[in-house]
Amino acid sequence: MTLSSQEDGETRDTPDEVDAAFRTQRRVALTYFGVFLVVVAAFPVLSTSLDWWLDSRLIGDLSPGFLTVAVGLYILFAAIGIAAATLSSSVESQMLGAQGEPHTGDSDSAASAGPP
Repeated sequence: MTLSSQEDGETRDTPDEVDAAFRTQRRVALTYFGVFLVVVAAFPVLSTSLDWWLDSRLIGDLSPGFLTVAVGLYILFAAIGIAAATLSSSVESQMLGAQGEPHTGDSDSAASAGPP
C-alpha cells in the first residue's frame, strides 16, 4: 500500500520552490563571498597605501596590520561564517518544507496555551 504525501507526513516541495530556494541560497553565498573577498583584498591595499599601517606600533611593539591579520581576521571570518550560515538556514526553513503547514508564531502558541 502506498501513501500519498498528505498521509505519510512528508512535505513535498515542487521543483519551482526548490529552484527558487537554490537561487536565493546562491545569491546569499555569492554576497558573503564578495564580502570575504573585499576584506581579504583590503590588506594588501592598506599595506601599500598607508605607511602607518605597518610602521606604527601598538600593543607589545606590534603593528596595526599584524594585529589585524593575527587576531582580527579570525574574528571577522567567524562572524561572516555565522551570519552566512544563519541566513542560509533561515532562507531554507522559510522557503522549503512549509507546504500545507500553517505558520504559527511563538506569540500565537503562547496565547493559546493559556495560563500555567
